[in-house]
Order: sequence, then C-alpha cells, then structure tokens
Amino acid sequence: MSKRHSRHRHEAVELNITAFMNLMVILVPFLLITAVFSQVAILELNLPSSNDQPGAEPETPQFEVIVRRDRLEVGERNAGLLTGLPVTADGHDFAGLNDYLKRIKAKYPDKVDASVLLEADVPYDVLVKVMDAVRVYEATGPGDAVIQAELFPEISIGDAPVRGKAG
Repeated sequence: MSKRHSRHRHEAVELNITAFMNLMVILVPFLLITAVFSQVAILELNLPSSNDQPGAEPETPQFEVIVRRDRLEVGERNAGLLTGLPVTADGHDFAGLNDYLKRIKAKYPDKVDASVLLEADVPYDVLVKVMDAVRVYEATGPGDAVIQAELFPEISIGDAPVRGKAG
C-alpha cells in the first residue's frame, strides 16, 4: 500500500495550457490594434475656487455663456445679459455664439477666460459644442489656409442661475 502512495506522489501532472495560449494569441494583437484607435482629448478647465471673493470688483469683464434648453445667453458678470441666441430648428446656434464671441474677443484681445454655465438637463454633446465655440474659431491664415484661432481657451464650468435671479 505504501508503494501506491509513493508512486502517486512522484508522478508529474502535465498542465494543458493550449486553450490559454490560443486566447493570448488572439487577445494580444486585438489589444494592440485597439490601443492605436482610442485617443483621449483632454481639456484643461479652471474651476472656481472657494477663496474667490465675490465682493472684489474685477479689472476686466468676466464673460459667461449660459446654456439653457431653449437658448444660449452671453453675458458679463457685472453688466448682465449681452445677447441671447434662441434655439433654431437645427438646435442651438453655435455658429452665432462663435461669431458673437469673435466680436467680444476683438474688443478684449488679452482676455483668455470665460465661464460656461449650464442649466439642469442640458445634454453633454451641447456642452462640448458650446465649449468648442467658446475656445476657438476658424480663421484664414497665410495662403488661404484655414487655421484654428484662439478665443477664450480657459473655460470654467458651473451651474446656470435660475431665470429671474441675479447670478
């Protein structure tokens, strides 16, 4: 009886890793191929800090783009609403917003920051398109080349004030 137990102890068990190797042969190239196609665009946002003093009057205007379900509003924090762009049959007027911000940029060429304030339940793709319209615009460069020109690349995001209340 002791011979049987000793014989089982010394027998080498062979692992069958063929299925695992087949999985790796398929999985590694798949992961390498998909890694090339997934790219992440990162936008640097400036969020308001807790030590911002609301009573201090800023030297330069503080522009705000308020995104509502039925319109886009461009305003200045202290002066109030500058313009409103109603939603058209095609949706929000991102081109009109971009054109209006180009006129503001012409008056304040050194200004690089703006706030985007969102009403509740605004779709994410609307936010992204508004941020694109606030950040850059297409301009004609040397040799009639289309280039991306800067508007207000430093964007802060927050909640839109409720209609009828000062914010």
